[in-house]
Parts: sequence; C-alpha cells; structure tokens
Amino acid sequence: MLKKLEHPLAITMWDFSWLERRWPGAGYENWDEVLDELKVRGYDAVRIDAYPHLMAVGPEQEWTLKPEWSVQDWGAPTLTKISHLRRNLVEFIRACGRKNILVALSTWFREDVDNHRMNIKSPKDMADIWISVLNIMEEEKLMEHILYVDLCNEFPISCWAPWLAPALGKAPGEEVLRASEEGTAWMRDSISALRSAYPNLEYCYSVCSEFDTLSTQDVSFMDLLEPHIWMAQWSDFYTQVGYNYERFSSAGYDNMVQHAETLYKSKPEYWQQFMYKGIDTAAQWSRDTGKPLVTTECWGIVDYKDWPLLNWDWIIELCELGVKHAASTGRWAAISTSNFCGPQFKGMWRDIEWHQRMTSIIHNAALPK
Repeated sequence: MLKKLEHPLAITMWDFSWLERRWPGAGYENWDEVLDELKVRGYDAVRIDAYPHLMAVGPEQEWTLKPEWSVQDWGAPTLTKISHLRRNLVEFIRACGRKNILVALSTWFREDVDNHRMNIKSPKDMADIWISVLNIMEEEKLMEHILYVDLCNEFPISCWAPWLAPALGKAPGEEVLRASEEGTAWMRDSISALRSAYPNLEYCYSVCSEFDTLSTQDVSFMDLLEPHIWMAQWSDFYTQVGYNYERFSSAGYDNMVQHAETLYKSKPEYWQQFMYKGIDTAAQWSRDTGKPLVTTECWGIVDYKDWPLLNWDWIIELCELGVKHAASTGRWAAISTSNFCGPQFKGMWRDIEWHQRMTSIIHNAALPK
C-alpha cells in the first residue's frame, strides 16, 4: 500500500481507545461521527490495536481488561470489558473504508485478567496470532483498507512485550535489546512467517528506543520503519520538570503543571533542537536503509491531557514545528501531527483549522524515493 501512495498520508494513533473508550463522553461512542470529524481535519489513516492475542483465542467472547494506567487518557482508566472483537474490528474498518481512511493494524498487547499475552512463546506464535486477524480481513474482504501491520508497539520494551523475556529464557521484566541477535531474530522470523501467509501486505515493528545503534540494526526484513519521536525523549526535559512516569500516580502531572510550560518557554529553541535531532536521525536511518518512514506518535512530549493549568499552546507549537521539519526531509510516507490527535484530547482536537493546515503540509511533502 505504501508503495502506491501519491503523497504522504496524514495519520493518527487511536490505539486501543477506538474500542475501549466508548462510555458516554469518552470520545469514540459513534465511529461514523468521529471518523467524519477526522476526515474534516484532513487525515487519511488511523493506527489501531487489533488485539491479535485475544482475537486468536476468542474473537466473539467477552474479555475483562486491566487498566494500562489511570492517569493517561488512552484507553480505559480502570477495569473494563470488551466483547465481539471480530464484529467490532470489521465494523470499524468498514466505516473507515466508507470514508477512504486507511487502517494500520498494531497492538499494545493489552492485559486481560488471565494474561493470555504471556502464551506467546516463539516468533511462530507471534505470526500465528496475527494470521488469525488477517484471516478475518481476508474473509471480510477488507484487505484493501489495510495500510500496514505493526506486529508490536514500541518493540521490545517490556511494558508492551512482557512475553518476550520469558520466551527467550530471561527473567520477567528483563529488557531485551532489539539490536541483539535474539531480538533481531524474533522480528525477522515472525515477519517471515507472516509474509509467507500474506505476502502482499507491508510489515514492521514500531520503535521508540535504541536510536544510538541504528547503524548496526538489521531492518532488511521490514517494509517500513516506524519510529516514535519526541523532544522529551531526546532530552532531559522530563528530568528537569520532575515528570516521573508512573501509571497510577498523578505526581508527575503535578510537576508538569508547575514546571513544564515555564521550562519550555524559557528557552524554546533550546528544546526544539532536540526534537529536530530525533527527526534528522530517523530521516538518515531511512536514507541509509532505503526504507520509508511512518511516525504515529510524536513530536513534543509523550504524555499530556486536558487538566487544570495544562495549556495546549506550547504543545501545539512544538507539534507544528515537528510536522514541518519531518515533512521537509522527504523521507516520510505517513506523518502524524501528535499522539494526542483523538477526540478525547479536546484541547488538541478542537482546532480544526490547525489540523487542516498541518495535514495540508503533510500532503504537499515529497515522498521517499
């Protein structure tokens, strides 16, 4: 699909929110309505969680999911239930198809109460669960709407791939390097098995780490590179702010309220340079490997929300600069405007004109050669 593009796509990440945030006021109660709003803003694609580890076990059963966090606004902040995975995924992708919105399939390996994700023991297991999803896409004649498949969000960090270390004979929670022989083999072998079943799709593992070893990483088996890039990730901004990431504590946001905007506005160009470094590093990675880039999570800071005393203007400023810089490189096949581009983030979602300006910049950028 990426090879056939006429211009770069404007893409957004709706993660597991597309299915889990459907209570009144959560943003995704009416898919047709919110997809229309996305289209008005100029977007061409969404990246969502297809729950492959649960789909492979029970595509129509009810699943009880533990919260990934309580202080972030992606997904449900407390225990929740989802059911009829197959039916909902098919319905959502059909709605996207009616509006000419492409769908990138990914997964955050959400934890159910029986922790089925830990049953992944090998690259073949990884391929098999994804084949169960793609079989449904084939049966329902939805393949034309699939942009690419990201086998695991931000591989191989343990919060999203907790099954990896035990599968490799390591202690639970032990980090595995993507650049290691075993990390590379896992990606290569799982993609190879998946490609044997469905050779006409494009595959990757999205990443947010190990940017210091890009020159030694083998990505020859991937069709695209999906790096997630933020200013805060490439600097000590969070350290200076005192934002200590905790999934069930608001202490980091208390420090964000007191320090983040003030720190950024005290020397904006200083902080912007780190974002540009991340973008330039990814662009060079693309040139060196000959692989097109897609980024669905970016550009300023990783975590933010609609909360008292948290203003969006400096976040939007950073994101605009990030979009423009990425677009100028000519290495991106799809660009996001932030990882807050969803209806639950009202401070980012409400400025329709801003989104239209950003998506126009994306559409007018050059595609990778």
